[in-house]
Amino acid sequence: MENKKWWKETVVYQIYPRSFQDRNGDGIGDLKGIVSRLDYLQELGIGAIWLSPVCKSPQDDYGYDISDYQDIDPMFGSLEDMETLILEAKKRDIRIIMDLVLNHTSDEHPWFQEAKKGKDNPYHDYYVWRDGVEGTPPNDLGSTFGGSAWEWVPEIGQYYLHLFSIKQPDLNWENPKVRQEIYNMINWWIDKGVGGFRLDVIDLIGKEPDSKITGNGPNLHQYIRELSKETFQKAEDLLTVGETWGATPEIAKLYSNPDGSEFSMVFQFEHISLDEQEGKGKWDLKPLDVMALKKCCPSGKRSSKVMLGTVCSGTTMTCLESCHVGEMMENSELNQLKCWLPFFMACKVHLTYIRVKSWV
Repeated sequence: MENKKWWKETVVYQIYPRSFQDRNGDGIGDLKGIVSRLDYLQELGIGAIWLSPVCKSPQDDYGYDISDYQDIDPMFGSLEDMETLILEAKKRDIRIIMDLVLNHTSDEHPWFQEAKKGKDNPYHDYYVWRDGVEGTPPNDLGSTFGGSAWEWVPEIGQYYLHLFSIKQPDLNWENPKVRQEIYNMINWWIDKGVGGFRLDVIDLIGKEPDSKITGNGPNLHQYIRELSKETFQKAEDLLTVGETWGATPEIAKLYSNPDGSEFSMVFQFEHISLDEQEGKGKWDLKPLDVMALKKCCPSGKRSSKVMLGTVCSGTTMTCLESCHVGEMMENSELNQLKCWLPFFMACKVHLTYIRVKSWV
């Protein structure tokens, strides 16, 4: 009989810490506040908490600019508070899923502070640098947040790459020392008992900026397989989710191969870009083509069935694992609706319970 993974049969509850529960009265949610609500979360029947970023950060991008991977931002508490959360959640059969950013760090991270001291600094090659002339970036590669993806550092006469904010310099995954630092950090968190990781914009780590390739770079899956081998596969049944904006259903199968060589599953956003003008920025919109949307969504459902639910969202995944009468074995809209109906009915009852639940 197939050994089912726990994450294929559980509900993952996302918490944005700063707005969830304030315990110390400063108006900002914190880790102790989450601990105080664990009994309530257990009553809801969840099996894991996806925790939005809590690592130390200047908060230029709400925690997705990490200045210390192995410490907690003071606004949320302390490392001891995090250890308490992991322990208390485990007592209630709830696992903590950490949100990690491995494509870039904060410019206040000690690595970057050292990197910009000079080209001979041992940390310089931890980031992506190019020679140039002030005012003339290496190419016209753009930042997701607008403007050039290159920022000039006059002290060393070079540009560094930032696919997001200028305060989020991109890590150089071609450097094996960078990869090893990341593996050591992840294993450190695994040793502390976390139940898994959500990996932000992970499909950008294989970038080749000179060729203006950002997502789905030629070395991307090589890096991810090495990452998985050196970290996730050494642990006991972690949940790993890759945020992959550039993944088609076919590419998503690579990330979520059932052999465990990469991730447990991915977030796939094919439908999100349907109202973007081709070749332009993310805010250059056009009217949504409803027929294109209809064509897009069923393709993901079909692919997810082939991959036993590891590609898609928890909704379909739960159905695939819980339907014992085989409705999902045939590819038709009617059968999909038949399978989804019990799940959504359960959710309807569940949400009604949540609405009447007292938080006092």
